[in-house]
Amino acid sequence: MNNRPAVMPFTATLERERVATRPSWSTLRPTSPEPTSGVQMPPILEARDLTKVYALGKTTVEALRGVTMSVAPGEFVALMGPSGSGKSTLLQLLGGLDRPTTGSVVFEGKDISGLTDAQATRLRRERTGYVFQAFNLIPLLNVRENIALPFTIAGGVRDQWERVRQVIDLVELTGKERHRPDQLSAGEQQRVAVARALVTRPSVLLADEPTGNLDYTNSGELLDALWRSCDQGGQTIVLVTHDARAAAYADRVLVIGDGHIKEEIELGRRPDHSAALLIKRLAKVGL
Repeated sequence: MNNRPAVMPFTATLERERVATRPSWSTLRPTSPEPTSGVQMPPILEARDLTKVYALGKTTVEALRGVTMSVAPGEFVALMGPSGSGKSTLLQLLGGLDRPTTGSVVFEGKDISGLTDAQATRLRRERTGYVFQAFNLIPLLNVRENIALPFTIAGGVRDQWERVRQVIDLVELTGKERHRPDQLSAGEQQRVAVARALVTRPSVLLADEPTGNLDYTNSGELLDALWRSCDQGGQTIVLVTHDARAAAYADRVLVIGDGHIKEEIELGRRPDHSAALLIKRLAKVGL
């Protein structure tokens, strides 16, 4: 991999800019203590005995049945499981898109389970980033404008175009700033979506099956971009996937089944993203 010093300002200013752009969210949570050398940082995101029950006619469906987990700052965690296992439901609860039936979600030291709609919206806009299977780009806007859309909606920040430039470099789309979505491949469009989610420098990036619509080559390019944002920029990522190749980029894989965490697989941070070891472990739990 080539060294690209242009990414370094993104890394160096990440935490400083997070502090500078959090005024609305900071009123909802206690101030975090300064990190101390040799002391483990508290989790940035936690699920505590989460349950989620949906009404389906005269019956109910238990999507989650007491899930407890945590994510450390800068960690890349993958949630795996078959369709209907509860992994996407868990991601929605972790990101404040839905509320649990019981239990709690703690984000940056604040219980977000009981936020008002306005507070939850502010949290999603200012402190979290989302990437979904659908790209959700604006057809009439070019790459640069699509990435800057969160600033357009929120009213802009002083250095927004420098931030846009940095994330364009991070996802390796330099030279395509003026292209519209219909002039890009599917993989490039999804990398624009990743850049748009990263440009606000969120505390946590949540990705729900982001490679679902991509072929093998484009999936790899997207996963490389996500991994660089974590490894070089310290970005915390929670990724939902059914694909072992995608999950192999994570530091840790949580296997979800029947609304429970069935297995936790430690992979560690590594430049080799071979899925061979993970596939062997998954075979033991029936995936």
